Parts: sequence; C-alpha cells; structure tokens
Amino acid sequence: MDDDDAREPLTPVEVFGVDVREMRQARKMSLRGLATATGYSAAYVSKVENAKLVPSARFAEGCDRAFGTGAVMARQRQVAVAGDHPSWFVPYLQRERRATRILNYSTLYVMGLLQTPEYARALYRMGAARFSASTVEAKVAERAARRDILDRLDPAPPVLWVVLHESCLRVVVGGPGVMMRQIERLLEDAERPNVSVQLLPFSVVPASDSPFTLLATTGTPTVLHADGPQGGRPQETPALTSSACEIYDRLRAEALGHSESVTRIRKILEEYAP
Repeated sequence: MDDDDAREPLTPVEVFGVDVREMRQARKMSLRGLATATGYSAAYVSKVENAKLVPSARFAEGCDRAFGTGAVMARQRQVAVAGDHPSWFVPYLQRERRATRILNYSTLYVMGLLQTPEYARALYRMGAARFSASTVEAKVAERAARRDILDRLDPAPPVLWVVLHESCLRVVVGGPGVMMRQIERLLEDAERPNVSVQLLPFSVVPASDSPFTLLATTGTPTVLHADGPQGGRPQETPALTSSACEIYDRLRAEALGHSESVTRIRKILEEYAP
C-alpha cells in the first residue's frame, strides 16, 4: 500500500478548499486577487483553502462570480456544510479526528465523545425540541460514530484527558437509568490506557467555570475550542491557547487523581441504583 492509499479521504470542507485553490491557480489569480474579488481578506481565503474554516455562502457565491462557474461553488459549499452538524462545528470535527491529544474540561454535561446514545438522545430532545425524531436519531448516530477514534489502531488513538466537574454526574439527563448507563460508560472508558479522567468535586472552586477543549496534533499549533451562545470557533492565537493550557494545568492540579476519581465516580453510580 502506498502513502496515497493510506491517507484518509478528504472531507467535503477539504475538497472545497482544494477546488478553490486549483481554480484560483488555473486562472493565475493570487490569494489577494481572489480576496478582492470576493470581498474577503487574503487570510480568509487561505484558511478556506486549507480547510481551517467553513466557507460562508457569500464567499462561495463570490468564487462563482470570480471563476465564472455559475453556481457550482455555491452548491459545493452546501454539500460541505450539509448534514446535521452546524457549520461552525465542522472544523472541530476535522481537528478531533487528527488530534494526538485531546484535553477536555466539562462543566455540566459529559463530553460528546464519551456519551452513550441514550444520554445524547436525551440532550438533543431537551435542548432542541424543534428537531424531528428522525433528525435526533441521525444526530445521535453521528455522535456515536465519533467514538471510532478511540478504537482505531492506525494511527494510534489520541490521548484523551478529561477533567469532569461533579455537576456533570449530578445533572440528571434522561432519568436515573440513562445516568447509570452513562456513568458506567465513563468508568469503562476510564480503563482505556489512553484515557485519563479526573473529577473536580463541588468542594473545589475551579480555575474556570467555562467548558473548553484543547486539540493538539503533532507538527501543528494547539487549537482551543470553546462553546458559546452562537456556537463555537477554533482559536489558534498563541496567547489564547497558552492561557487555556495554563488554566487546564490548574484544573488538573485541583481535581482528584485518576484512581481517586474512579472510586468517587463509582460511589455516585451507586446513588442512581434503584
């Protein structure tokens, strides 16, 4: 098997970026030239071409005008952001699959990568009542599929470190039965050699009250992802990622150790038993 065969297939967002670059270069157009034609900055065009952000509809339409491609790029952009994931979350998913280290701090809910289908379903039903039953099931299936990175052999699965605030185990999502299965899953995952779980008990005032995730990939800058009311955005600014790493180190120092955390989580599990 050669190197090309071993590579993962390009994601739709990556395909869009490659096509923009090839069309631009075929027309002997510079980054600045396409930026001017679309009304965006050269830095924005570069990030789109390198799949570091999801293109806006206006940018795709501007590309069609600049390239003379009718509505080809606009339609391709729709494909790139299609599915049940919001467009702002697509870059996170891309980085999650490539990450060699994932450092997560959860304050209210167990992180998506470790959720059971029942737990995820309950969250979608509570937080997004506008979704149809079929849409909810599609979202649950997609979230469950993300777990395959924990079981892959080549490349090796990422090192996953989770600092879990005790609230995540006390907020009853879907009822006691759902919580029991979720906590059991959490304990099962904690047995993986590449997974570390630390519980931050109520008795500790945490270094941060906002959840966030740090994604590290060999050879590339660490990326910070923090959710907000309008969704989340990846941040690569060194000052921001460095500050987040320092906060994460403090959270790990404040939390219980892995073994002690597992013991405490088992006791919480017993509280949900009928």
